[in-house]
Amino acid sequence: MFSAEMTKVTLAGVGTEAQFSDAVRLHRELLYGIACSYLRNRSDALEAVQEAICRAWIKRTTLKDPNAFKSWIIRILIYVCIDEQRRRKRTVPLEDKDLAGQVTDIGHGRLEMLLVLERIKPKYRHVLLLKYYNDLTIPDIAAILQKPEGTVKTWQHKGLKQLRAMMEEEERA
Repeated sequence: MFSAEMTKVTLAGVGTEAQFSDAVRLHRELLYGIACSYLRNRSDALEAVQEAICRAWIKRTTLKDPNAFKSWIIRILIYVCIDEQRRRKRTVPLEDKDLAGQVTDIGHGRLEMLLVLERIKPKYRHVLLLKYYNDLTIPDIAAILQKPEGTVKTWQHKGLKQLRAMMEEEERA
């Protein structure tokens, strides 16, 4: 999955505007996909990516290892998405026109699964979203969450167990 271009960008660092821009451009689709899986709304996802990039630019000097840029910016994006989810809980939409920007290219089963995922413990939900909705590997997820791979695997197992139980409960109801 690593191309020569990706290696060149990461090894060069992200201190200058051009380096930072190249690094962001390299990961923009992944960032957007992660934001969509958390927020399920195109405009909110784009806003979250923009906010994460702004926060990352401001904090770029705190990144000690340029090779960790991908996991670092994804972690920032996840915090932005969590902030947006909290903000949503405090506000009440006035009309259903807000639904017009919903992500509609998700299949019915995946959308149903996302609704159930909202009820799973956050640490499990993060792992499942990153693994199954964004196709990240366990080592990548471990780097993003700054947890050992064993912990991520455990959270994945427990999250899937919770998910199965909730889906079975939904079917019986």
